[in-house]
Amino acid sequence: MPDASAPATTTPPTARPTQRPHVAALIEDRVGAVAGAVLRRWGWVPRIITYTGYGTSTRVRVLARVLLVPPSRADGRRAAVRDGDRRGLWSYLTVQAPGERVRVVVGGAGHDVVTDRAGYVDAEVSVPADAALAPGRCDVTLSAAGRAVSAPVLVVDDDATFGVVSDIDDTTMITAVPRPFVAAWNTFVTRASARRPVPGMAALYRRLAAEHPDAPFVYLSNGAWNTAGTLARFLDRHGFPPGPLLLTDWGPTQTGWFRSGQQHKSDSLDRLARTFPQVRWLLVGDAGQLDEDVYVRASARWPGRVAAIAIRRVERARTHPDSERPDPGVPLVRGADGAQLAERLDDVLGPRHPRSGTNPDS
Repeated sequence: MPDASAPATTTPPTARPTQRPHVAALIEDRVGAVAGAVLRRWGWVPRIITYTGYGTSTRVRVLARVLLVPPSRADGRRAAVRDGDRRGLWSYLTVQAPGERVRVVVGGAGHDVVTDRAGYVDAEVSVPADAALAPGRCDVTLSAAGRAVSAPVLVVDDDATFGVVSDIDDTTMITAVPRPFVAAWNTFVTRASARRPVPGMAALYRRLAAEHPDAPFVYLSNGAWNTAGTLARFLDRHGFPPGPLLLTDWGPTQTGWFRSGQQHKSDSLDRLARTFPQVRWLLVGDAGQLDEDVYVRASARWPGRVAAIAIRRVERARTHPDSERPDPGVPLVRGADGAQLAERLDDVLGPRHPRSGTNPDS
């Protein structure tokens, strides 16, 4: 039987343990510690915000965050209803709970983890051999400060050989990232219900899901975890297949004021490739955030593991000269929307299994 007190494996820090934290991180940690102490004296309590994790029948990645909230907001269900259509700016006004002990229970085995400096839980936990998880969605239990919640986890079938990784901004949702002022307005001011989907993308993804019923869909974005609930509701409302969101913390890091978006995406792709060695991925993104460059480099690092790359064209997109990156080595298609990408993907993806092909473009 597993040791119920065994610690989970947590994500390695981005900085070396001996490296002195960046001044931005020190300032944020100090401000957060003072604010947290004051709010706890006022009666604020920890609340666990859960995100969809993923994994196999024997090991899963659990994702969550612990925030301090007024007692009236400790009930996550009521808070979700109240926050469902808030303007984006309000999603960022949060107070994290670093160093909070969280109990994770999966398959009857318990694991103790501690939130990081931003209040996040990102841990890989083992499943007991006699309680292997069935493919599909399952729930694990997280508890902190006497409150327990269920967190969803996508368990990928060992027989799955095809999956989809999709960017969000300007790939599924119109954000206009290459135009900073428009992007900022859409992110911080526009209500969630007013956000518009990229035409044809949901239909393309639903078709892929129908052709590959066991395919995992993973939404990989440089967006902040603060908006995870809003993004998940947007994808569901517009008919995109469900799947884990892999987002970022927009706060300072141990090494600087801002995180590297390209590094986040590259590291996430590497982790997916290691976790699911049998899956070949269709990588879908847009030209506004150099997704093509990230995806091409991933295909070079993981030969044979990328089925194709699909890039949506956007206005004022940044580009890297082709000479600065390796040859894709996989089919790469471009189009203005989901309909164009679907038409071009038909030439390189079979009806049930991805296959190699040429490199169509226009």
